[in-house]
Amino acid sequence: MDMKAVSAIQRFTDARAASAIESYAQARPATEPMPDQPTIMETAKVVAVDFAQTLAESEETAKASMIGDADPHALVQALAQTELAVEAAVTVRNKVVEAYQEILRMPV
Repeated sequence: MDMKAVSAIQRFTDARAASAIESYAQARPATEPMPDQPTIMETAKVVAVDFAQTLAESEETAKASMIGDADPHALVQALAQTELAVEAAVTVRNKVVEAYQEILRMPV
């Protein structure tokens, strides 16, 4: 082989290596958490607080309707919101349990 061919092969391999390094460097930030985005714990906290607030508001509406201070339509709406919140929480719980059982079934 002459030196031109060897030099061309080396430049080609160097270019491929550099390209692979650049691709990795560009893809790597996608795997790192973004500073602007909330963490999973922060999101879970917001969801839990919202769920508790929905239940508390529904409870207050139910108490007010028992003593005659609330509109019956407000009570029905509060009960529907509570039912939706509880169904969503149960669905999430079922998915988490299902995922955990799937992990347990994985071979080690």
